[in-house]
Parts: sequence; C-alpha cells; structure tokens
Amino acid sequence: MRKKNTVAWTPGTTARLVPGAGRRVTSYDVALLAGVSQSAVSRCFKPGASISQATQAKVMQAAISLDYIPNAAARSLITRRSNLVAVIISNLANLYYPQVLSDLSQQIARQGKRLLLFTLEREADIGKVLSDVWQYQVDGAVVAAGLSDEQMLEFGRRDVPLVLFNRSPREHAVHAVLCDQAEAARLLVSRLAEAGHRQFAVIDGPGDSAVAQERKAGVLDRLFTLGLPAPIVVSGNYDYASGGRGLRKVIDRLGRVPDAVICGNDIMAIGCLDTARHQMGIQVPLQMSVAGFDALEASGWLSYDITTLRQPVQKMATDAVAMLGELMERRGGNAERRRYCSYLVEGSTARLTGTPPHFGMMAAA
Repeated sequence: MRKKNTVAWTPGTTARLVPGAGRRVTSYDVALLAGVSQSAVSRCFKPGASISQATQAKVMQAAISLDYIPNAAARSLITRRSNLVAVIISNLANLYYPQVLSDLSQQIARQGKRLLLFTLEREADIGKVLSDVWQYQVDGAVVAAGLSDEQMLEFGRRDVPLVLFNRSPREHAVHAVLCDQAEAARLLVSRLAEAGHRQFAVIDGPGDSAVAQERKAGVLDRLFTLGLPAPIVVSGNYDYASGGRGLRKVIDRLGRVPDAVICGNDIMAIGCLDTARHQMGIQVPLQMSVAGFDALEASGWLSYDITTLRQPVQKMATDAVAMLGELMERRGGNAERRRYCSYLVEGSTARLTGTPPHFGMMAAA
C-alpha cells in the first residue's frame, strides 16, 4: 500500500511535506499546508458551504499535494449525521424498481448524502433488517415495504425521519408518496369492460405485497360495481413462471379461456403471454386479452407490447427525497401523503375497443 505524504510542523515554522510518514492525512494537515483554519477545510468539502474562491483554491491545492480524502466517519462524529439514507425494498418488488433506485440515488446524492440499500426476500421480512438499519445511524429512510404500526413508531422513537414509497400508512401519521393502485386497476377493468370483456381472471402478486393486494381489490371492486361475474383469482409471485402457471390454473378452473387476464405486474403478464401464444395456441388479443402493471422496459418490446399501467416513478422518487430532506432539516410537522395517478399504455395485447367474438373455446393442451 502506498504511503501518503503528511505534514511536519512545529510552532513558528512553515508546514512542509514529508513523504513516507505512514499515517493518514487529516484536515488538520491540509489546513497547515494551506495556511487556513481547519473549519475552512471542512467548509471546502461540504456541499453548499460558504467559502471564498481564493481559500477554496489554496485548500484544494494542499489537498491534492497531500492526497487528502475527507473522512466521512470523522465528519459524522462532528456533525452528528451519518449522511446516509436507508432505502428498504423487497427483492420481489416490481421490476420497475431499478429505475426507482437510480432516481432515488441521484436525488439523495444531490442532497450531499448517500443511499444505503437494504433488500428483503419478502416484505414480511422487514423486521429482520431494521436492526441493521439502526446500527448505521442513518439520517432518514425511504421504505418501499409494508411496516407494522409498531415498526413505524420505532422510527419516531429513534428520531429517524421516514417516508413510505408506494405504500399506504393507513391510519398511522407517516409521510408517504404513493400511486393509487386500486384506482389504476379500476381504470383498467373499465376500459376492458367497455370493449366487451365479461369473464376476467387475475394472476395475483405475493400475499404480503400491499401493492398487489390493492390492485386485486381495485379489480374486484370495479367488476362488482359493473355487475360482472367474479373473476378467477390465482396466486403469483411477481416472476415470469407465475404468469404461465397462473394462466394454466385459470383455464383449468374456468374450463375455458377467459376474456381477459389481468396480471399483478408486467413480468407475469409476459409469462402469461408467452405461454398463451407459444404453448397453448391462444390468439392474443383476438381470443384473450392480457394486461399488466408498471410499464417496465421489456413490456414495450415489439415481441410483447403489453397493455399496462405506467406510474410516474421519477416524479415520485424526486418528491420522496425532497419530502425526506425537509423532514431531516426540520423534524416534526403534520404527516403528508402525496398521491399520484397511473395512466394506461395501450399495447397490442388487449382489445380496448369494440365487442369481442365469443368463442366459448377450450385452450389447447
């Protein structure tokens, strides 16, 4: 490992470089070499801090000469802030979340902080990671997973600002940004019903996913309001295989091909579509419509062109971090919920106009 230059200094002398001293360079060393105060060095490396151009130039020249790198841990001891923001998300989350993570990371970095990612195998596992979150002394958290009332209260007890992402806090007073999942599902059902679909099926997401359950609830609610038959509902796991398995279960239970299959996310819709077209000989959308949620990138590929619902995830990520930043600067205040609407992406996998033919057919084995 290459040894760093340090500063040798005694009272009444000018600071000079001594190569190979072997200890870590500190802001004190930089201050001596630049002829400024240690606080001036700290301000030079703090985003948005007030510092003159002349002082900035001297400090940066000294820092480069000494190969100085600010010590984030030491700074956190002084400021009592870790400059870390925890983001908690499930591995089974919808696949548009890589975009969310990218947007969150960029917005958090603009506030001079860093994203610390915690992933869950299932949303129900969140209690297992919270102890790790507390160990890192994070300044705040964005949580895209369901929290119990007790867990939300623990954030308050530890004075860690919290913003829920795409999760409804129900009656608890917690800041949140969320898309109205049930309303999005009702919109989708309405458009399909207007086009003549009558028998629906749902390939549901995981049982511990609040988003999946809200989407299913929206479908059921709208079908009931329209006086249409209750849908065939089968369980899925937000993965590709669930889409194909789910379609086979639906047809087995219904005894025929349904008019429309609504999948809990796009990846299951793609699995459903591939199984229908390539293994069961079902013509989509002529004999059966398929729709999903989230408008992930693959859903727009020419081979799929899924009818789906897009959420304004970039806007939601930006607002979530802005909301968290305000909470970290001034604690307290009334809990705020910002709701967003999805919009329909009219792909080629669903008939959204006209009356469908009634085949009454069985699927090919």
